[in-house]
Amino acid sequence: QLQASGGGSVQAGDSLRLSCALSGLAFGSYTLAWFRQAPGKEREFVAAIYWTTRYADSVKGRFAISRDNANNSVSLQMNSLEPEDTAVYYCAAGYGVVLGTQTAEYTHWGQGTKFTVSS
Repeated sequence: QLQASGGGSVQAGDSLRLSCALSGLAFGSYTLAWFRQAPGKEREFVAAIYWTTRYADSVKGRFAISRDNANNSVSLQMNSLEPEDTAVYYCAAGYGVVLGTQTAEYTHWGQGTKFTVSS
């Protein structure tokens, strides 16, 4: 199971950190990722981590994904937030996925955590 936390409301330019705790999985064997879904839009890739990382162009340089193997968690540090970052954010885990960017590649999903960036 995946349990995400850290949502809320922030102002443009602020920072926010999302966390996702995983249980019941062989943590070290999974690529972990964050996706987001804005109102009226499809779910899109944000970032992924295995032993290296991959980012969507829209967040590159502003967001940083990290994993804590000791605590079975993955985090997303988000800086310089923009109103366009407003969405429900989902953490995901995929076995055998090489930093995939497609939702279909991930078999385990958290419930989503929402935050809003105001201008």
